[in-house]
Amino acid sequence: MTEADWRGAKPRRLDRASNGSRKVGTSETPIVDRQTARAIAELDLLAVLLDSRWRIPGTPILFGLDALVGLVPVLGDTATGLISAYIVLRARKCGAGKLLVARMLANVLFDTVLGSVPILGSIFDVYYKSNNRNIRLLRAHLSCQVAER
Repeated sequence: MTEADWRGAKPRRLDRASNGSRKVGTSETPIVDRQTARAIAELDLLAVLLDSRWRIPGTPILFGLDALVGLVPVLGDTATGLISAYIVLRARKCGAGKLLVARMLANVLFDTVLGSVPILGSIFDVYYKSNNRNIRLLRAHLSCQVAER
């Protein structure tokens, strides 16, 4: 199974930048270099696994391990919160600024605290996909940085 099949998305493509260097990413979010692109692709896969890996049959509703593991009181949301914090840490290494990291951590904290409520927290996790939000924020930030150059 390829990454595109696993994520349910189109495969990423390679583009040539005007200066001859390689840019990697989707057409909507150019990424500066291959190493950063690879790191973001890995984070994206992890975010999809946590937030939107499976579909509830007969509905457009997606859910992931965050909602499933969150059914285990305290430990489930703590574990997924730590994984989400890891995503934010890696995003920082990819070039996210302090303000963006603070916003991403606020998303993780909000998801972890509200997700801790038994049963209702797992329902909340199905709809509030903090990891997917954080990856979108990171991609938007990096595309703005590329546009400024």
